[in-house]
Amino acid sequence: MLIILYAGSLTYDYFYPPAAKAGKGGGPTTVTTITVEKKDIPLVIEATGTMVSNAIVDIRPMVTNTVAKIHVKDGQEVKAGDLLFTLDNRNDTANYERLKALAEDAQKQYLRAQELVSKNFISRAGLETAMANAKSAQAAARSAEVQLSYDSIRSPITGRAGIVNVFPGSLVQASNVVTTATSSTATSSVGSMVTITQLNPINVQFVIPEKDIPILLENQLDGEPLTVKVTVGDSGKKTYEGKVLVIDNQVDPSIAAVRVKAQIPNDSMTLLPGQFARISLVANTLKDALSVPSEAIVMSARGRIVYIVDQDGKAVLKPIKLVYEYKGTSVITGIENGDKVIVEGKQNLRPGGKVREAKKADAAPKNTPSTEKK
Repeated sequence: MLIILYAGSLTYDYFYPPAAKAGKGGGPTTVTTITVEKKDIPLVIEATGTMVSNAIVDIRPMVTNTVAKIHVKDGQEVKAGDLLFTLDNRNDTANYERLKALAEDAQKQYLRAQELVSKNFISRAGLETAMANAKSAQAAARSAEVQLSYDSIRSPITGRAGIVNVFPGSLVQASNVVTTATSSTATSSVGSMVTITQLNPINVQFVIPEKDIPILLENQLDGEPLTVKVTVGDSGKKTYEGKVLVIDNQVDPSIAAVRVKAQIPNDSMTLLPGQFARISLVANTLKDALSVPSEAIVMSARGRIVYIVDQDGKAVLKPIKLVYEYKGTSVITGIENGDKVIVEGKQNLRPGGKVREAKKADAAPKNTPSTEKK
């Protein structure tokens, strides 16, 4: 009989464990909670883009001539107006001086004609002819002066020079490409004479999805420029801050996105055009928003829900709507300021079930006094 009773007890415990027998009268579920408070949440849009120069100029000749002297070195910092190259200007200088002398002589002839007209020695038509000759000669001299200026090539912007692609004695042509040859005895390249790139400030260009355009434009109408934070490279150790310059006036239908360009100070000259960049754009600020950790939200057949703890210490189900989510924080509606939202332990909850707050980890013990010195 004892064996039969013992076997029956084991069988009953197997099919009806103590937790099931306890039923609804079991102990409370241990959970962790946070108290929801209103605060301003920045609305951040993340994107990837490319660093681009604020201004970049390929220096090319306006005339066909020979390089006489190079005044710039590879990688040199130059200012607008600095002399970069001097071409052989002997012929252009002689032509300018000749035409300038003719212009001065024509001016003297015109002044002499004015005196003769006042004495009625020549007609008014003769004076007008002298004036026309003087103006024509002066125009020819100015044209020769412009032609002579092409032999002195100056930097149109402030920036950093790239690799110089010509040498003293190189023949350059008035074309879109400066062409040189590479052989066993000479090293040269194909391209511009040199490229000047402005590095400070520098721009970053990226695209924003079409769905986020209204948010950008609404904030732009307020007059305040949008703020961006940029990291370059895989490490992302340093963050650069800048302002949005322009939002393009049309959407690219092939990618359903709009191009955006922002400007970043680059005093340290550590950013270069062409680098891959990660951008965080603060598009707007959600005022007095209620936010919870994203892990507190439960997906159910009714939609998104959270559990809150009421005044009686019971779990209450609350349907919510997700407004915005970024890096583990979700802005939601459907709860009130001051509600205690359950973050952990919700997998064991039922609406109306008793809950209790998990005990916080004991504070780290204070350092024990060191042993006595021997």
